[in-house]
Amino acid sequence: MTDTHHRSRLGWFAAGFLHAARLPMFVMALTFLGIGSLAREAGVSMGVALTGTLLIWAGPAQVIFLGAILGGVPLMAIALSVSLSSVRLLPMCVSLLPFLRGPKTSLPATLYTSHMIAVTGWAESISRLPAMAPEARLPWFMGLVHGLYLSASLATIAGYMLSANLPRELAAGLLFVTPIYFIAALVRNVREPIDWLALAFGLALSPVLKPLVGAGFDLLLVGLVGGTAAWAIQRGLKRRAARP
Repeated sequence: MTDTHHRSRLGWFAAGFLHAARLPMFVMALTFLGIGSLAREAGVSMGVALTGTLLIWAGPAQVIFLGAILGGVPLMAIALSVSLSSVRLLPMCVSLLPFLRGPKTSLPATLYTSHMIAVTGWAESISRLPAMAPEARLPWFMGLVHGLYLSASLATIAGYMLSANLPRELAAGLLFVTPIYFIAALVRNVREPIDWLALAFGLALSPVLKPLVGAGFDLLLVGLVGGTAAWAIQRGLKRRAARP
């Protein structure tokens, strides 16, 4: 997308929405077809399924939510589990919010923006926002994530209604579409050796650290350890290259 100062906020919102409509909305729809099917299997109403998509938003957290309902877990334990699973999104919020907040951004607007940051929106935004004019970033991001929101909501309803005809294996397989797309987006956005190193460390450390720290904190630790290691290696290589 070419950056320009001549678009209005509505124009930037529309540009973000149209970007989402190219492929991300389709990926989101496939994933949330599985969420809708799982919701019906868990025995919740369509209203609860749609509310979960709007309020919980992240797909993995909804899987935890619906799986816990299927298992008869107490509501307080479900709320705690869903909250802990969202810790993995903290690094994404920390890296993206500086581009979205302005000197006049209110606290409610910041909180709402933080809620909208999830895997697909982050992957599509992190490499594009720095090149945009500061006044364009937030409306473009809002157009993007509300396009994803719309797609996810409609797919949740469709998945719920089609669950009787949707094989369970297919519904489960659809939940893997977003993680696969996320990895592909990271590879597409690679610019420097540190990006490749961080991606390689993340893929290698994830299966090792998850059994040690449990779901929720595993990706946070993987990002901290893998990202730090990648930064240290690249810094060492630059120092070696700078020596006479």
